[in-house]
Amino acid sequence: MSKPSITINGRVIGTGHPTYIIAEMSANHNRDIEEALRLIHVAKEVGADAIKLQTYTPDTITIDCRNEHFQVKQGTIWEGKNLHDLYAEAYTPWEWHPKLFECARRLDLDCFSTPFDPTSVDFLEKLGPPVYKIASFELIDIPLIRRVAQTGRPMIMSTGMATFEEIQDAVGSARESGAKQIALLKCNSGYPAPPEEMNLTTIPDLSHQFNVPVGLSDHTLEMAVPVAAVALGACILEKHLTSSRSVPGPDSQFSLEPHEFQATVEAVRTTERALGTPSYGPTEREAASRAFRKSLFVVENMKAGEAFTAENVRSIRPGAGLPPKHMDEILGKRAARDLERGTPLSWDLVAD
Repeated sequence: MSKPSITINGRVIGTGHPTYIIAEMSANHNRDIEEALRLIHVAKEVGADAIKLQTYTPDTITIDCRNEHFQVKQGTIWEGKNLHDLYAEAYTPWEWHPKLFECARRLDLDCFSTPFDPTSVDFLEKLGPPVYKIASFELIDIPLIRRVAQTGRPMIMSTGMATFEEIQDAVGSARESGAKQIALLKCNSGYPAPPEEMNLTTIPDLSHQFNVPVGLSDHTLEMAVPVAAVALGACILEKHLTSSRSVPGPDSQFSLEPHEFQATVEAVRTTERALGTPSYGPTEREAASRAFRKSLFVVENMKAGEAFTAENVRSIRPGAGLPPKHMDEILGKRAARDLERGTPLSWDLVAD
């Protein structure tokens, strides 16, 4: 079976190809379009391949209701907030989208978004996104997944909180609705997520189970987590990007600052180079180090016809003589000529 892949804006995404790195803007624009535009430039500068938005309004994602069901409970950084108020603070105004998409295109940076209802899909279609993202919380919204799949564009679906059966439902529904290119993201929907709950070994299993490329949507603040994910086969990495965590905002606590994001990108690229391909034998850089291997040397002056013994032949560095595995064959045989101490042994110096 060939390795699964998808193509985003002409770029192949899958095992064996460079990791597709997404900078998630989310609410880190702090309701300032100039900050949103600046973050797009920062994403390009720190090495991201794409900038991602979120497309909703408070009224498309929830309703303005004040009963207990709409109050965020304990266990998240948004504890005590009303849902409508939270999304009013966090959403990206739709009238910004054309300008943000155009800014990214000028920088040769992919720009796409996460839609949260059919109206946002209809709106985004007018902007021609190269791919759609389904958020972890929306993975169980099968009607939304079907609507996105019907666009025919590639889909990246995040799997935070999802059971295996829920992922099956989402992937199956997308495929039944016409999606030909699907990728999944391993995700822990804790904000921030603890590394010990990431279970990154799920990444190769997800790829095997669903025959799709798999990446990581990472809400940890640890560089080791995306590096380990790439080593396990992740071919997409999504991280939140902020100008500064010191600026209060709904998502700032689990977002990377520019220098951290850049360091993560560099670590991922180093990991990709280090993974390489299965290989045995010395590399080009190792060739000179072969001299430091051990080999068989004459360590005492010897006369022609004298027997080789454990006292006059030793396995020592450097590696100019016969390999040490021939020691037992050499012992007891005789020198073919006079030999000086420090002579590397070769078969022509051993009498028949």
